[in-house]
Amino acid sequence: MVCVGTSPQERPLVVWIDLATPPQVLFFRPIVAELERRGHSVAITARDFSETVLLLKQFGLEAAVIGWHGGKTLVGKAFAILRRTGGLLAYARAKGFAVAVSHNSYAQALAASVLRLPLVTLMDYEHQPANHVAFRLARRVIVPEVFPADALRRYGVSESKAQRYRGIKEEVYLADFTPDPVLLPGLGIPSAAIVVTVRPPATMATYHRFENPLFDKVVRYLLGKPGVCVVFLPRVPEQGRRLVDEGFPNLVVPRAPLDGPNLIYHSDLVIRGGGTMNREAAVLGTPVYTVYKGRLGAVDRYLLDCGRMSLIACERDISHIVLRKKDGSPQAFGRPGLLAEVVEMILTTTESTLSKRTHHASTV
Repeated sequence: MVCVGTSPQERPLVVWIDLATPPQVLFFRPIVAELERRGHSVAITARDFSETVLLLKQFGLEAAVIGWHGGKTLVGKAFAILRRTGGLLAYARAKGFAVAVSHNSYAQALAASVLRLPLVTLMDYEHQPANHVAFRLARRVIVPEVFPADALRRYGVSESKAQRYRGIKEEVYLADFTPDPVLLPGLGIPSAAIVVTVRPPATMATYHRFENPLFDKVVRYLLGKPGVCVVFLPRVPEQGRRLVDEGFPNLVVPRAPLDGPNLIYHSDLVIRGGGTMNREAAVLGTPVYTVYKGRLGAVDRYLLDCGRMSLIACERDISHIVLRKKDGSPQAFGRPGLLAEVVEMILTTTESTLSKRTHHASTV
């Protein structure tokens, strides 16, 4: 006997989103809004790491804060992930979630597996070793169109399990970006200054386990240039204090977290050791250099190949950095329709699971 009822597409769902880093707050903010606009409920959990919790409060997103970062050592990371997995299990066990979604949250992947909860993971860097965990446990793996097919196969992802979206993930959440004209004056930066925003490498990440002396040389080169104002965004307070103590007159170390995309838009140049900020600059039309010393991912190679990013590979390249005021011509940001495309990929995974459950229940 087959029962007729509400189709999965019409059912309001409860979606569980887990956030582990500050950029993930920016990425999922419009996804949460779009899910809620479609009538679904969203529950958010977050790891207490860097500015993640502060950004959630800034955007008015409520979240259950569970767990912390494990530090630089692999043992510390593993312990923190396992402990956080236990916390997420306790949180999610009786919530009735339809699907778990994250940008490669390993703790959520483990918790969802134990709870037999469909997992959707998104990722845009193919050299992350822990992809082996999240990708294999996921029901759906969502990646940019330039993500290498051989990397997906290496992590156990079949073509039917993977879905690709156009462009890059930063175009998902920057489509509704609006510049804030008072940001730089609020930092005390003269309008005539060439503003260079720099951020150190993610040395605590599992894919970046070494120091980068080249980045330090780049920072000191910039601080020695007249007419340049360096906005330094430390990952940990000691990084900022070290430079402040040296008394550079053209150094700005913000006292509180800033709106990253707005700072990037109003900068004349961005230099970072890889990561989200570089790709945001490429989308927002700000010249950007990467000093990343690890293995470049396909997304960064794509941006380098099309001239939207430049690479500082050695000390000789430092003197070739172009320092000038950016052309402030208006432009469109993001990629129209991309947000809806990604949300559809998440929901179709859930709807497929519910359809199977409904069919099984109706034929018993």
